Amino acid sequence: MNNLKLIVLKNMEGMGQKVNYKLQKLRHEETNYLLPITETRFSNGEGKVTIADEARDKDIYILSDVGNYGMTYKMHGFTHHISPDEHFQDIKRIISALSGSAEKITVLMPLLYQSRQHKRKNFESLDCAMALQDLERLGVNHLITFDAHDPSVANAIPNLPFENFYPTNSILKDLLTNEKLHDLLVISPDMGATERAKYYAEMLDSDIGVFYKRRDLTKVINGKNPIVEHTYMGPSVTGKDILVVDDMIASGTSMLEVGEKLKDKGANNIYFTTTFALFTEGIDEFNKAYQNEYFTKLYTTNLSYIKEEYKDNPWFHTVDCSSNISEIINALHNKESLRPLQNGKEKILALIKNK
Repeated sequence: MNNLKLIVLKNMEGMGQKVNYKLQKLRHEETNYLLPITETRFSNGEGKVTIADEARDKDIYILSDVGNYGMTYKMHGFTHHISPDEHFQDIKRIISALSGSAEKITVLMPLLYQSRQHKRKNFESLDCAMALQDLERLGVNHLITFDAHDPSVANAIPNLPFENFYPTNSILKDLLTNEKLHDLLVISPDMGATERAKYYAEMLDSDIGVFYKRRDLTKVINGKNPIVEHTYMGPSVTGKDILVVDDMIASGTSMLEVGEKLKDKGANNIYFTTTFALFTEGIDEFNKAYQNEYFTKLYTTNLSYIKEEYKDNPWFHTVDCSSNISEIINALHNKESLRPLQNGKEKILALIKNK
């Protein structure tokens, strides 16, 4: 008897439908793996979750996008956008509703909750570490995420399997299929993204450059020290196609400034790639930068919520990662090695060879 079941919260409903379909194709079955639930929000802001079908002795995979800001409900008469805190609380509600009856519980959270609050400076909170420990205490058996801001946060839960996947190969596949890249140079927009840039550069047999962000440590604006200057270090960018890689775009100000600097230095086409495009300040500045030819296209994944109207822009390309998720779930359920899914270099190298 097949005991594989998906519990997909509303914040990841579209992706959940795709994963269910691709699991059916992958496993050559017509089974519906989706376990129905109801999510209730009360007008005072409280909530509850009810599992509407049998979950006993099932291998449960909970899918949740804690970054989905497009969901709303009425709270005290006002329209309230659901926050990451509330989404994470719903994950815990699901685990509670299972009442310890599941055979195994895996939480698949592509955008890791509070991933940027992963280490302590002075008397700051340790939100990401505390959240992971909460899941462990509640009885979660496995945690899966994508492109964690700092994978070493897994040290907070040394006894809980923590899998951090990268969509790099999926992004590269779409990029190489759609674009004709010439005399390519890979750029890291800051020192923190250097390792990611090195991976791209090695795969594409490219040189690498990096920007150093000089910050004003005497000020804090929107929780950050403002950037004073971007200083470029690396080979000449003149006449080259540029690939700027990062894990996350929040407001995008920093990435756009890098694009402008590169264009001023004589770069040809400039492609931005990122796992999560959050667009916390909207996309007006991206539209202006595109019109000014500061970048050619942005490649990002559908692992977290993006407004539909954003996707209609000529500079925007979405990389579908539903196959990645379905393959991970299938391998875990079958107790197969995840290593082939964590690597995948061979397919990309073959694609590069045939270009």
